[in-house]
Amino acid sequence: MADTTMQGTAQSGAGVWIFRVLLIAGAAFMVYSWYTPWWGASIAVLPGDDHMLMRPWGIEVIGQVRANANPDLWAMPGIFVPFMWAYFTVCLLALAASLFIKRRLSLGRFKLPLATLLILLVGLSYVVAVVLAYVIGDWRAGMADSNFIGESTIRHAMTGNKVKMTGYLKDGYYYALAAGGVLVVLGLIRGLFVRQPKA
Repeated sequence: MADTTMQGTAQSGAGVWIFRVLLIAGAAFMVYSWYTPWWGASIAVLPGDDHMLMRPWGIEVIGQVRANANPDLWAMPGIFVPFMWAYFTVCLLALAASLFIKRRLSLGRFKLPLATLLILLVGLSYVVAVVLAYVIGDWRAGMADSNFIGESTIRHAMTGNKVKMTGYLKDGYYYALAAGGVLVVLGLIRGLFVRQPKA
């Protein structure tokens, strides 16, 4: 009986550490996707590519675009940048807390581990953020009479000449969607690795 108990405890401990490694990997994937550009645009008359880059906290543009393009293409409210960085920080803190927290929440007849809830909320919110980035980007592009994805013609602010712009999703966008999905899956399967003590 004692051997069986010790074996079960060892297996449970191993499961906890395996899940922690998986969660840390998922969090690292989220961080990587956060710093990888989600969208880009190239202006035909300018040398090179990626004259505009969208990241979770806003759109970066080269000086020539900033000086001559419609600000509706890239400008964001001043509160947006600190809000997004605060969101990112809260997400990472929630994932870190979920590694060690053991509290359970009572939802009627069900008891849900708080750690599971935190992981699910981070994953789902990140997926929502990625989808909203596309929606907002498409809306802002429409305000500037251009296309968020594909070719469009924009007007030079100084000369009034028409210039071709091509917008496209970059790898970071798909990485971010995948990272959110991975965290959701990890939240759903947490119970397979981390056994809750019997009440």
